[in-house]
Amino acid sequence: MSTAQPIKLRITGMDCADCAKSVQSGVGGLPGVQQCTLNFGAALLHVEGNVAQDDVVARIRQLGYDVQEETAQTETNHATGNAVVGFIRFLLQRRATTAALMGAMLILPGLLFNELLPMLNLSSPLLDITSLLALALAGAPVAQSAWRTLRLSRQINMNLLMVIAAVGAVIIGAVTEAGLVMVLFAVGEALEGYTMERARHSIQALMEVAPAEATVLRPCMDCRAHLGQDGYTGGPCPFCGVEEVTVPVAQLQIGDTMLVKPGERIAMDGRVVKGASLVNQAPITGESTPVAKREDAEIFAGSINGEGVLEIEVTRLAADNMISRIIALVEEAQARKAPVERFVDRFAQWYTPLVVAIAVLIAAVPPLLWHQPFWGDQGWLYRALTLLVVACPCALVISTPVTIISAISNAARNGVLIKGGAYLELLAKVRAIAFDKTGTLTEGRPSVVKVKAVDCQQIDLTQSFGDAACPGCAPCDDLLRAATMLERRSEHPLARAVVNAATQRGFAFDLAPAQNVVALVGQGVSGDVGGHHMVLGSHAYFDAQVPHAAPVCQEISAMADRGCTSMLLSEDGRYRGYIAVADAIRQESQPVLAELHALGVEASVLLTGDNRAAATAIAHQAGIRDVRAELLPAQKVDAVQELLHQYDVTAMVGDGINDAPALAAASVGIAMGAGSAQALETADVALMANELRKLPYALRLARAAMRTIRANIAFAIGIKLLFLGLVLFGLGNMWLAVLADVGASLLVTLNGTRLLRFDAQPQSNGSTPL
Repeated sequence: MSTAQPIKLRITGMDCADCAKSVQSGVGGLPGVQQCTLNFGAALLHVEGNVAQDDVVARIRQLGYDVQEETAQTETNHATGNAVVGFIRFLLQRRATTAALMGAMLILPGLLFNELLPMLNLSSPLLDITSLLALALAGAPVAQSAWRTLRLSRQINMNLLMVIAAVGAVIIGAVTEAGLVMVLFAVGEALEGYTMERARHSIQALMEVAPAEATVLRPCMDCRAHLGQDGYTGGPCPFCGVEEVTVPVAQLQIGDTMLVKPGERIAMDGRVVKGASLVNQAPITGESTPVAKREDAEIFAGSINGEGVLEIEVTRLAADNMISRIIALVEEAQARKAPVERFVDRFAQWYTPLVVAIAVLIAAVPPLLWHQPFWGDQGWLYRALTLLVVACPCALVISTPVTIISAISNAARNGVLIKGGAYLELLAKVRAIAFDKTGTLTEGRPSVVKVKAVDCQQIDLTQSFGDAACPGCAPCDDLLRAATMLERRSEHPLARAVVNAATQRGFAFDLAPAQNVVALVGQGVSGDVGGHHMVLGSHAYFDAQVPHAAPVCQEISAMADRGCTSMLLSEDGRYRGYIAVADAIRQESQPVLAELHALGVEASVLLTGDNRAAATAIAHQAGIRDVRAELLPAQKVDAVQELLHQYDVTAMVGDGINDAPALAAASVGIAMGAGSAQALETADVALMANELRKLPYALRLARAAMRTIRANIAFAIGIKLLFLGLVLFGLGNMWLAVLADVGASLLVTLNGTRLLRFDAQPQSNGSTPL
């Protein structure tokens, strides 16, 4: 049956990027296929067109691979899937690699006596027989793959190069070398596949942070103990209430209430309906400290509950929760190739056929024109066959994708979502960064920045925007206590800021709410505290109702120019002092800006719609000199385009919603996400933890990835050129050439996967490892 619905399949059995090209070309050639793309990093095939899924699966199996259909159930069961096993067990799991392992055992006698110790003159027909058996066992799957790819995909791949080289070696009598070439190639391909599986598993392992079961609060159903009592005939029992039931995560439904006890992992995304606790979200967002969660707070699967008991309403199913969305986005990111990766792919397309043509010329031209020897272990046929082995592009093709996959996976595990290799490459080249103010350099919520009582006992050191009021001053503490008692039961953002400030000072929990509290709409709040009538109100209210000195007005006006809102307090009609509240700068903003400049970022610019005084104050604390304030969204876009013209590669950091036009205009748009769906979808890079300190890490990781790619490419090409020279001068042999190719592939793969262990924290000497 044909369908126009997109087909999504997870491919198994692919060891290298060449395998992915064979599958993509083979499936793309089916009648009715309009578009076919294969994400090698995630092993995901996407097919669009009027084609039956059975036909697609049949073609994949004809090419020698297998499929696992991507369904909601498999997404749910990622955590229970097979983990990456040891290399020997990996070899034994597949028929082709098991045969290669058997071939490796059979080739050992020929390698020992024919190649390594020929001076012993222990030649025997048995050595040739074991070598031929090794060639047959290891080479049969390679030859089948080469023929299928040539027939179905119309491509000459590296498998065909190895088959030609091995058959030619047998023809000229180098039987042991032929077997050894095929065994080393097959084992090397398996090793590539193994390391790629480890890289893929690094992101799939995110699913393992969520438990497989959850404790759910459900009513007692059809309770036999109470049937018939007070007219109860069945259904939810009105006498038993709810009971704790342990169920598999796959059985959770939206609206279920989960019970999460202290220390337990949260099984599904949801909303807190009862309780309060500190929750460790580091496995999901990478946040360095636990986050306070209370009623109505959003919570993510895989987070670890602190000391409180939480009742959480399930808001998403397993296939739609934050972990699954992160994995899906990372897998999509792996499909977006960096420019350097696309160049390598284009190069490999014409490289392999060209190598075959050059090998034919090397085998034919010297004997025909200069009467050089054609046969023999130093003849030009042997050199041409060795060239085919040397020219195998395994190391070159694998060098870039394995590095990008490893870097993107490491970033995701540390709370940074990079949407593709292209953005990873651009991050490495960033020379200028533009920052939004509210919610990016600042906390994005009001907090107390100054408390000043009329009888303050300390010298006023709080002239700068972000300094706290005199620590240890009893009158200022009393002022904050009184304000906290008035605001204790209010949910207004300014009231929350006052209560939070008292909590940080350690005395909010001991304060009872004020009595007879009355809201003065638009002006403040009044109430009775300790037998005194107190009012906490705006400057305008106090100008009209409560006398206060002119210097106080000047201070408050100056604070207002810098973006502060001041609340004045009176006791029985007498002015007591004021509390200034503002969107305070993040503690990490200044260190992050300093680190970015140390990393070589040439320009940091503040773009905000706020007034210039407030913007300048924040910029001064953060260490930013270029301030552009009072900007409309379109003017922010103009400013970003100006930076692009001046510095070329420019990043814009914002909240992912209000700054969407500027984020889109920049070379790289970076959203401060806090795990929000908007940030995940709109930005090129999302800082999940809403922590600005992740930005230098992302730049260091991107630069390390680009250095690794350049080193890998240089090494892969260098090794080819070296052995090419040895072959042309008759100094190399076939099995050393394939050993060098396998070794190069292994080294570039291992070098790329080192980024899976890239440290999120900068080294003490400021250097960044490859």
